[in-house]
Amino acid sequence: MSISVEHSKSQDTSRSMVVDLDAEKKLVRKVDLYLMPSIFILYLFSYMDRSNIGLAKIAGMEEDLHLASNQYYTAVIVWIIGYTISAVPSNMILSRTRPSVFLPTITFAWGSVAALIGAVRNQGQLIALRFLLPAVIFLISTWYRKNEQSKRFLIFLTAGILSGAFGGVISGAITSTLDGAHGIRGWRWLFIVEGVATAGVSLIVHWTLLDYPHSSRGLSPEERKLAQQGLIEDGIADQGDSKPPNTSIFVFLIKVLSNWRTWVLVPGYMTLGALLVGNMLAGMVFFALTAGIRNYTARYVCLCFINMTLWTGNALALSFATTALASVTRDVRAIMLAWMTSVAALAQLYGTALFPVEDSPGYVVGFSVFAATFAVGVVCYGLVDILFKRYP
Repeated sequence: MSISVEHSKSQDTSRSMVVDLDAEKKLVRKVDLYLMPSIFILYLFSYMDRSNIGLAKIAGMEEDLHLASNQYYTAVIVWIIGYTISAVPSNMILSRTRPSVFLPTITFAWGSVAALIGAVRNQGQLIALRFLLPAVIFLISTWYRKNEQSKRFLIFLTAGILSGAFGGVISGAITSTLDGAHGIRGWRWLFIVEGVATAGVSLIVHWTLLDYPHSSRGLSPEERKLAQQGLIEDGIADQGDSKPPNTSIFVFLIKVLSNWRTWVLVPGYMTLGALLVGNMLAGMVFFALTAGIRNYTARYVCLCFINMTLWTGNALALSFATTALASVTRDVRAIMLAWMTSVAALAQLYGTALFPVEDSPGYVVGFSVFAATFAVGVVCYGLVDILFKRYP
């Protein structure tokens, strides 16, 4: 009799696990449907907006604003400085607000500012408007299990690739078609059209973007409970995530800056390398080959492989960071991820200066330095992997 009862209990448990697994798969599909298209489109438009300044230069912005080359460079790097300064405060606010409100709001602000760049008349106005508003990485880390994050980061970063592939075509069509319309130069129309489009998209995303697992209005109470349960089992969330934080945000900031994980993740991410050391070694080799080869066809092939290692490595590096920081509280994780990406963004300051016109067509110094940074990434991620295994 007891054997029969135990067998019955075992069957019930097995059935329950199957039901939970099916329910979780259904939930992940629903989260994907709401979250991924929303953040994809936001990143796509914001990426196009922030790269417009290079296309505007080609379309005559330098001549119209009477910019010297160093003044144009200042306008380019001021965005990097603004990103670095605003990333941590932005994620600090995000961790305590609703993403469906906060992210569309800053996107609307960014789109509006981008559109206003079309009206600038001098270098000072251009630099002031370039100095502005990062958070999707943190949002993904609050919704997906560790083994689900890499794929989502790769999908998200694909928006940047598509922006690079088609952004130039779209921008070229805008500048050439609208140049002179209503007495406005084409490069100004470029900022206006794409800025207004970004602001418009943010209004739509407000209704589709999910908040957090414990508070998202797009899920039923059962789905919210299941989402939290899965993350807690994976060591990503804790029960305190559903309660208002009662600790000062500055206390969290001190915790972040005193945590060794914060600092060991930054140098590796600055190389935009991969978690997999093999991938980074491959990137290092292709950069070194590009520096030494003079045949244009061979260099083009190497650049294609470099892009493969950069983008896949970026997704894996972000996934590695969110997984490594899974055990910390939501507020601390938000600040850590923002700190990592914002400090890493400073790499663009020297990156843009490594390819001066005087070094063309070889750009030996630039490609050699990039190969060296990949070597740094190999060492960093090799050591980080050992440290995280020893001190989980």
